[in-house]
Amino acid sequence: MAGRAQPSGPAGSGGGAPGLLPLLLLLLSAAAIIPRGDGQNLVTEDVTVVEGEVATISCRVKNSDDSVIQLLNPNRQTIYFRDFRPLKDSRFQLVNFSNSELRVSLTNVSISDEGRYFCQLYTDPPQEIYTTITVLVPPRNLVIDIQKETAVEGEEIELNCTAMASRPATTIRWFKGNKELTGKSEVEQWSDMYTVTSQLLLKVGREDDGVPVICLVDHPAVKDLQTQRYLEVMYKPQVRVSQNYPLQGLTREGEPLELTCTAFGKPQPTDMRWLRVDDEMPQHVVVSGSNLLISNLNKTDNGTYRCEASNAVGKSHADYMLFVYDPPTTIPPPTTTTTTTTTIPTTITDTTATTEPAVHGFTQLPNSAEELDYGDLSDSRAGEEGAIRSVDHAVVGGVVAVVVFAMLCLLIILGRYFARHKGTYFTHEAKGADDAADADTAIINAEGGQNNSEEKKEYFI
Repeated sequence: MAGRAQPSGPAGSGGGAPGLLPLLLLLLSAAAIIPRGDGQNLVTEDVTVVEGEVATISCRVKNSDDSVIQLLNPNRQTIYFRDFRPLKDSRFQLVNFSNSELRVSLTNVSISDEGRYFCQLYTDPPQEIYTTITVLVPPRNLVIDIQKETAVEGEEIELNCTAMASRPATTIRWFKGNKELTGKSEVEQWSDMYTVTSQLLLKVGREDDGVPVICLVDHPAVKDLQTQRYLEVMYKPQVRVSQNYPLQGLTREGEPLELTCTAFGKPQPTDMRWLRVDDEMPQHVVVSGSNLLISNLNKTDNGTYRCEASNAVGKSHADYMLFVYDPPTTIPPPTTTTTTTTTIPTTITDTTATTEPAVHGFTQLPNSAEELDYGDLSDSRAGEEGAIRSVDHAVVGGVVAVVVFAMLCLLIILGRYFARHKGTYFTHEAKGADDAADADTAIINAEGGQNNSEEKKEYFI
């Protein structure tokens, strides 16, 4: 075996540790029988581990021929030679040893363990390959800091989330409820560690009160690491006026009305009052806390009633517009119908025989709220009803005038007709007087005149 290249002994055998001489003798004897390494290959993989957990390093040989495998640390100190551990670090434990694999575990990994680890195969020539251990460090602490513990509606507040001492640097994400927001991040490096701070500016409203703001960390060493703070927002009261009685329908004269005012705010409103917007509050109106009662409605109660509520943030109000309608009445049905004929000159409509006639097909409008629709009503209904009634009276007056005028025209036409067809009686007394030049001549020439008197002589015997 003389003349074969002899590999050197293991490097860094632990700094003068006991048993070094037997190890050297073992190495020399092994080297004497090592064949050439043609066709042999070393295989390993990089390792990523979270600080404090276990890292496993594996050195594998393809096409093994019983060559010696050893593992060295980043300082090139031998961790394992075959199944023997020269390095006195009990965190390294042998997991598996065979002719084709050397597998070693490292417990309680720290940042100082990060680096390159070498797998060596004693062939001729020797083979070497390295694997890299990367240590991940999750954030030590995750804190949300709010500029103001209690905000006012409409105010912009600042929130800061800090993830300390991580490796690599973390990514911070913001959420308000289920909605993701965008913040601004800054990274600071201390030695091999990173501290990340993200700032979020948020304009709050009353809907944000009690909603959680979440700071979530994206980091390969940890999952679902987050912290949250609940927003506390103060806001003005929300005021609502509801009608207790009547539950539905119209507010009629002589009936009662009861209103209730409700207000919600933060802090809860403590001051609540009723007032009349367009006039003074009637004396018969009873106000008891949040309730307003009118026992006997009348037309003078028409107007706008307002409920005001206030708290430390501000004041709000809600209005109720009251319109009092006429009490329900019973209208008798019509007793006479209108007769229509096609002979206009000879037909006269009798307008004095009925108590409430229907005029030219127009139906009489209701005189009270009993006949109105109980749908959506507004204060303009009374004005519309009055306008309809005034239009109805004008229509009736116009129709009556037309009828009277038609009757007068008919009388005039009948008078002229009878005047033209008056009877004429014909005599022969004026016969012959048509061509006379004047009245005296006509009398003389007329039959029966003086010239013809001889023809009408009478003879007495």
